[in-house]
Parts: sequence; C-alpha cells; structure tokens
Amino acid sequence: MKIENIKVCAFDAYGTCFDINSAAQKLSSEIGEDWLSFSSTWRTVQLEYTWLRSLMKKYVDFWKITEDSLDFAMNVHKIDIKFKNQLLNLYKKLNAYPELSNCLKYLRDKKIKTCILSNGSPALLNQLVDHAKVKNLFDDILSVDEIKVYKPDPKVYEMVTKRYKCIPDEVCFMSSNTWDVVGGGVYGFNTCWVDRFEKEFDKLDYQPNKIIKDLSELSKLF
Repeated sequence: MKIENIKVCAFDAYGTCFDINSAAQKLSSEIGEDWLSFSSTWRTVQLEYTWLRSLMKKYVDFWKITEDSLDFAMNVHKIDIKFKNQLLNLYKKLNAYPELSNCLKYLRDKKIKTCILSNGSPALLNQLVDHAKVKNLFDDILSVDEIKVYKPDPKVYEMVTKRYKCIPDEVCFMSSNTWDVVGGGVYGFNTCWVDRFEKEFDKLDYQPNKIIKDLSELSKLF
C-alpha cells in the first residue's frame, strides 16, 4: 500500500544515505581484519555521546563528537594513532549508497520535497553531498546545529515541519537507525525504516509504517 498525501521526504544521513563503515573499510588493509568491529565501536560511541550530551545539556557539534568517539574506539581496538587524521578525512567523504541519486531524482519528478535531517554539522553534511554529487537533488540540508540538541529530541523533527510549513503526517521520514525511526514516528511522521542488514527493531512501543531494504524501494511507496 502506498503512502498518501506526502509533501516532504526527510532523510537521515548516516547509515541511510551514506555508508558509515566506508571510512574504516578504505583503511582496512592498514587497520586489519578487525576493521568492521572497530568501525562499529566508533559509531556506537558516537551515538552514545550525542544522547549523553543532549541529556546533560552540554552540546558540542557533531565533528567534535566524531573525533572524541574515534579516539575512544582507537584506544579500545589498539589502532595506531597515526591513522587518526586519515580516518577523519575519510569520514568527510563517506560513500553514498548507490541508489541514492536515482531515488532523489524519482522523488523530484513526483514533486515531493526532499531534505536531509541529520545530527551532522552543516560543513560536514555539505562535504558529504558535494562528494556524492547529490547536493542539487536535496531541497534543504537541516542540521541539529541550528537548535543545539541531538536526535531523538522532538525539536529536531520539528525542524522539518517548520521549514515546509506542513503537519507531521505530510512528512515521510527515512532512517536506517531504529531509534531515529521511533523518534520521528513519535513526533508524528510517517516513517520508513531502511533495514539494510536485517536487524531487530527496537522495543520502544512503536513500529515503522514501512520497512524497505534500501532506498530504491521508495518508488513502491509513492
């Protein structure tokens, strides 16, 4: 069944549009066979730091959190510090998932507005979309840096409805992060979980409206 009356498709960036493991993967020969576990630690701690800082009301931008969580992960996995700058530079150029561009073109043809809604800092997000050559396919790039609090605070999701002067039910929100899907859904968005790796959905008294394997399946929903 298709989703009706959608005016805006809002996309999470990390893990949804861009492959969060691609930075470590590109250095896998130097890091070693533990590169994916290291990358997972980096991502997990990165998210934990966003939640903790929001709870403590001690906001710093996402790049600072990315550096701090990288330091933690490198210590845990005993990765040589000489690779730090390389990993950070690669994080600015994460691989876009291959179906992203065609997905955005499809939505543009359907006259549906598109935006990124991300924890990422504006400069970092602009580097990502420039590197992926998709900047012109997004109508807006919305960063939590504007309001100084991280997802899943409801004020983050409210950025979309304020920008487009719409109600939550007119937004379809895509994320690969289950907790982010819950956050958007609790706010009132139609939600679509991008389940690339057949994970278990969180037990938070909410289920997504739709589940897709990757963004190419969005064409079935509109």
